[in-house]
Amino acid sequence: MFDVDAVITWVDGADPAHRQKRDRYLAQAQTPLHDNGTNPHRWVCSDELNFCVRSIANHAPWVRRIWIVTDDQIPVLAPLPDEFVAKISIVDHRAIFSGHSDALPTFNSLSIETMLWRIPELSEHFLYFNDDVFLTAPVTPADFFADNGPVLRGKWVDHSALAASSTSRDDASLLNHFNQINAAEMIGYSADHVFESAHVVHPMQRSVMAELSDTYAQECTRNAAFRFRCTEQFLPQSLHNHACLASGNAAILDTRDYLHVAVGALDQWSVDDVHAYLGRAERHEIKFLCVNDLPEVERNFPDARTWIEEAIGC
Repeated sequence: MFDVDAVITWVDGADPAHRQKRDRYLAQAQTPLHDNGTNPHRWVCSDELNFCVRSIANHAPWVRRIWIVTDDQIPVLAPLPDEFVAKISIVDHRAIFSGHSDALPTFNSLSIETMLWRIPELSEHFLYFNDDVFLTAPVTPADFFADNGPVLRGKWVDHSALAASSTSRDDASLLNHFNQINAAEMIGYSADHVFESAHVVHPMQRSVMAELSDTYAQECTRNAAFRFRCTEQFLPQSLHNHACLASGNAAILDTRDYLHVAVGALDQWSVDDVHAYLGRAERHEIKFLCVNDLPEVERNFPDARTWIEEAIGC
């Protein structure tokens, strides 16, 4: 059995110092910024980090260590067993951007993700969590890693029409697609054959990211330099996944064991729909839950937090 760490990126956008710093760099922008990269909901903190950490404690107690990557902030975590608290370490952006301090401060998850592999003492195998992704059932390392590499969740898609559409680049909801297209093309895949990673936990290998960062040193340095998200960037975990697929060192899961509550679809659902959707997370075949913009979900469905707590075992 090899060690597996968990890495969570988090920031409290309501913190006055962070907000002031963010506003200063927004005002200094020389060119128009992408709506996806400047929408205030990107930095809203609504206890998602506690849900994420609690879900790991409940469903993946075998995780060796949890690294919370943040910007000069100390999160307030709900009570956890002492033995699990000892596993948690806080990593400041300055540690992973060592040698690239001119890229700081950054307000861009893509830039931060480019540097995650540089966490000191990070294990070779690690699980990358956005703080809005939770475990909802017991998992084992085999859910994330096979003998030859990561177990990937997602699907092959044809994004050639999207790549050819200049107007689509301004659509906030499509930025992630362009970031994945860019990652795929770096490895040699064309836009009509992109493995679109699902918004779940991403199993990653430190050595793969280190090698990619060496091979694509200029591209990675540029990727990390964007303070706000941009369509010119690549999604680092997608770069990792396409590299593993190209080398034959990845497995694609052929069943769907995750749920994604996307804010853009909320107006299409009734209360019963959402309750049933989140409630399904209690079944053991659903192991992962992603809830984008929890405050917005709660405005539409006031009981959503209770349903999520039940799903992750709070």
